[in-house]
Amino acid sequence: MQKRTLGNSGLEVSTLGFGCMGLNFAFGPGLAKADAVALLRAAVERGVTFFDTAEAYGPFTNEEIVGEALAPLRKDVVIATKFGFDEFDPRTGRFSALNSKPEHIRAVAEASLKRLKTDVIDLFYQHRVDPDVPMEDVAGTVKELIAEGKVRHFGLSEAGVQAIRRAHAVQPVTALQSEYSLWWREPEGEILPVLEELGIGFVPFSPLGRGFLTGAIDANTRFADGDFRNTLPRFEQDALKANLALVEVLKQIAAKKGATPAQVSLAWLLSRKPWIVPIPGTTKLHRLEENLGAATLELGAAELAEIERALAQIEIQGARYNEATQKFINR
Repeated sequence: MQKRTLGNSGLEVSTLGFGCMGLNFAFGPGLAKADAVALLRAAVERGVTFFDTAEAYGPFTNEEIVGEALAPLRKDVVIATKFGFDEFDPRTGRFSALNSKPEHIRAVAEASLKRLKTDVIDLFYQHRVDPDVPMEDVAGTVKELIAEGKVRHFGLSEAGVQAIRRAHAVQPVTALQSEYSLWWREPEGEILPVLEELGIGFVPFSPLGRGFLTGAIDANTRFADGDFRNTLPRFEQDALKANLALVEVLKQIAAKKGATPAQVSLAWLLSRKPWIVPIPGTTKLHRLEENLGAATLELGAAELAEIERALAQIEIQGARYNEATQKFINR
């Protein structure tokens, strides 16, 4: 597996990382813990060194899985986790409020270190911008944790331009993690130019459109109970039907390349900037191997232009989040 460096930070990771959330959270029934551990170790064997989790996934249990899987391999991997949520709601099984107060950040760091079975968090993201806590206080707290040796790098997730600049002025931001894919290109407007200016890496989550860009989902697909895609406007039946035009384009290009739609989607992201590191997730070994194949798939100028022409003629239907989830996006 080739390596990439996240911005100017010097943090080197595998070209493709692994988003761990779906192992046991958000997409219906997850894997048994032993199976999840085995899959993560299989990823390491295949060259993946960058693993993304968060206390909010589970909550807490996803970090425990990552900790158990990677503890024997700790020197070979980079682990990213996140702080910023609070107030667990037993009705939904999720956190229901934001909290990036300095004392809470410290408490989360200590708890995450224990669950991850490590003495340092490689990359500590603010999961969502908290409008009630000055970004300077957030960045300053993480700066202190870095000085204490408990954290190595600071990251932000779903942050806007001003939040990024304010944080970076206090503690250099190593990476921004936000959604970015062929069916969500919003970061290209303002975010990517600022990241390039400041020397910050970009870590796209949901790089395969929560499975849609793999070609395995169609207008008749029904998701399991507990799968949060059931709540997303973009996955409503009419929207899915309209958006399949994008998948058809990907299938055509993939067929010419002897690849899959998922591999074309990931290769497209990798072609955008050398400091972009997507983190696709999966619960299946064959999907892991398929995703990793994208790291060596090169799209030529003609193929990239073909994708651009096709996208210009397709209007993606449906909001990416419902109102309950969108309320946590503060830019």
